[in-house]
Amino acid sequence: MSAGEQLVKDAIKGDDAAFLQLIQLYKIDLYKTALSFLRNEEEALEAIQEVTYRAYKNMKSVKDAAYFKTWLIRIMMNYCNDQLKKKKRVVLNDELLNLQGNSENHTEMELKDAMLGLDERSREILTLKYFQDMKIKDIAATLQCPEGTVKTWLNKALKALRDKLEGNGGDLHV
Repeated sequence: MSAGEQLVKDAIKGDDAAFLQLIQLYKIDLYKTALSFLRNEEEALEAIQEVTYRAYKNMKSVKDAAYFKTWLIRIMMNYCNDQLKKKKRVVLNDELLNLQGNSENHTEMELKDAMLGLDERSREILTLKYFQDMKIKDIAATLQCPEGTVKTWLNKALKALRDKLEGNGGDLHV
């Protein structure tokens, strides 16, 4: 058992110091996730506070210490999606644009419109894969589904993004 897993087990039993150590351990990952969704430093910091509270409140629901990080990231993603729904704005990261290539053929507005047209799951999959650099197996664990399903969803999300951009007269190769 790793030291991190022992911390999780201690935190589940009510050890506040262990819980705080875990948050310290994963706060950079939480921040990166929040920033990739919310695109605002202040909102990302606020998200960390809220997610820390939610995680603390629900710590006893963690079933497997090995998946604590994915559980925590999932809480952050849910929080961010809720915030985005409230603001009715879309997530768009420069990293994804650079990854796609040929982004110079599209204005930022075209790309935002294309992302807005994607469903929530597609935005989540793209965020996890390209902004968090998560492997397919880790995404599968986070979303609690088979790896093959993640691959299918990822391919559909990329195709949908490409189709939306091509529909705007561009030529994006994914």
